[in-house]
Amino acid sequence: MGTELALKSDPEPLLACTISRDVQKFDLLIDDMEAELGEAWGDLQLTEAKAFFAQPEASNLEFIAIAVDAEDEGDIGLIGEIIGNAIARKIKVILIADDVSTAGLHQLLKLGAHDFVPYPLPERALHEAIERVRQPEPEPVPAAQSGNTTAPVAGQNMSAPAAVFAVQKLAGGSGATTLAVNLAYEFTKLDKEAPSVCILDFDLQTGSVATMLDLPRREAITEILTDATSLDEESFRQGLVGFQEAMSVLTSPAEIIPLDMIGPEEIEAILELAKTSFDIVVIDMPSSIVQWTETVLARADVFFAVMELDMRSAQNAMRFIKTLQSEDLPLDKVNFVLNRAPKMTDLNGKSRMKRLSESLGVKISTQLSDGGKQVTEAADHGMPLAEIAKKSGTRKDISKLAASLHEAMLGDGAAATG
Repeated sequence: MGTELALKSDPEPLLACTISRDVQKFDLLIDDMEAELGEAWGDLQLTEAKAFFAQPEASNLEFIAIAVDAEDEGDIGLIGEIIGNAIARKIKVILIADDVSTAGLHQLLKLGAHDFVPYPLPERALHEAIERVRQPEPEPVPAAQSGNTTAPVAGQNMSAPAAVFAVQKLAGGSGATTLAVNLAYEFTKLDKEAPSVCILDFDLQTGSVATMLDLPRREAITEILTDATSLDEESFRQGLVGFQEAMSVLTSPAEIIPLDMIGPEEIEAILELAKTSFDIVVIDMPSSIVQWTETVLARADVFFAVMELDMRSAQNAMRFIKTLQSEDLPLDKVNFVLNRAPKMTDLNGKSRMKRLSESLGVKISTQLSDGGKQVTEAADHGMPLAEIAKKSGTRKDISKLAASLHEAMLGDGAAATG
């Protein structure tokens, strides 16, 4: 297409353009751009984009759509310059990524794109992204409101003595097990009348609660899981492992077992035994959605869905939400948790978080600070953060969350004394 922007036949002003190494590799993008803008768009190669911004035609652009695939990961520096030039000229940026590595996506999203869409493009995804970028720029979050918040689902009022909190990871490495383990332990550290606490590691294949607390996996766990409907409370307790006499743990099995080896009836029985035996039950869920996920969701007081500010989490969160909606399951029980949340002074990160929340159509109710090496070190030592990194920002956030949830459990009594 030469060194200039490839215009369509009608010389009407350009409202947008695509930027890619080869737009023909993104044929669905071409179709969607034509459907949205008719002929009021053009396309540029990556090497042409920087020079184009200095031309008069660029002044009318509403947005650019940068399409990248795995081969473009070596040009992230150039892509960053293009995004920076567009933002400087108040041109919105939509990032479209096809088969880009997790590390590459993380770098690209940090460059400041206003929105992103996976490729191949889901139906109406580009239309919705264009609608979002055409909205007025969100105002910066006031300093008084920009700190991390930890609160249960709005309006949730749990009743003591038994409460169930489930934790679901929306992407590998998002920190769900870290939240489950440390949330359970923080309940045991409450100043007044600490409740009895049990953790159930339902991640049957890759569960790591035992590792994070340096506990043995008992051979009897598989039998407990498969014969749960015939267990009594005493038999259930015998299968648990204690941690520092503070809480009890049902570890994942010593061997990998199929997720469908147990069903809703067994999960229901274990939950009933746990609720009878303890004040608080924390469940670490598998990353997969299984037939008994609905059972846990129905019994949970709060169902935490843990994510990060990246494309993997965003896509999986969207799929998770659509699954719940299609099955008419209670989305109002789900508390979306953003781990490694932007710092108070990171206004760009706060803006991205707001756009993520709006694109998913949900509220991110809980934010956790980036604990960095301290979280990894605590897990490697088999200790909760409260024991090895007491001043960690992540630990403080989880401690506040535990206190907030406990107050909700106490209901009106806590409100009256608070």
